[in-house]
Amino acid sequence: MAVDPDLFESMRLELRRGSLVLAVLACLRTERYGYTLRQALAADGLEMEESTLYPLLRRLESQGLLDSEWREEEKRKKRFYVLSPMGVATLAALTDEWRGINASLDKML
Repeated sequence: MAVDPDLFESMRLELRRGSLVLAVLACLRTERYGYTLRQALAADGLEMEESTLYPLLRRLESQGLLDSEWREEEKRKKRFYVLSPMGVATLAALTDEWRGINASLDKML
């Protein structure tokens, strides 16, 4: 039986959405600005559009998980992001949760 492409795409996006939050938090253990964050994610196989990334960064910052700072670099103002102390703790907790879910799924699959 064939896979319904629309249903698959919907489920793929749902699965990916939660994973992107964890990936962004993990990448921001090191300070980065948006473009370099996108490059780091893409280098690890997680392409992300700007229209997805920047609203996510703003949301994570408003939730207290990120700190940001505007700085001039190469004669351009760039906003640099890094995990806040609460972000570090949240990343650790989410990583433990992810590993538990992943271990369970590995057993099932």
